[in-house]
Amino acid sequence: MYQGPESGLSLLDDLLARGELENYHLAHAVRGDLCRRVGRTAEARSSYEQALALAQQEPERRFLLERLRSLQ
Repeated sequence: MYQGPESGLSLLDDLLARGELENYHLAHAVRGDLCRRVGRTAEARSSYEQALALAQQEPERRFLLERLRSLQ
């Protein structure tokens, strides 16, 4: 059953609050995307920035930079 981005965001926030996935860049990238989808732009920006700080692969970094630019 599809419950929307709010449901996914709640689940991911619970995992991050427990320290799980804290250093996993894709968790923060997904959080940024979910925040963007529900209109929480400042939180999306912060999550994308955190993902960017953790990402090591250049293609992923370019993607995250583009997502950040799209929020302006």
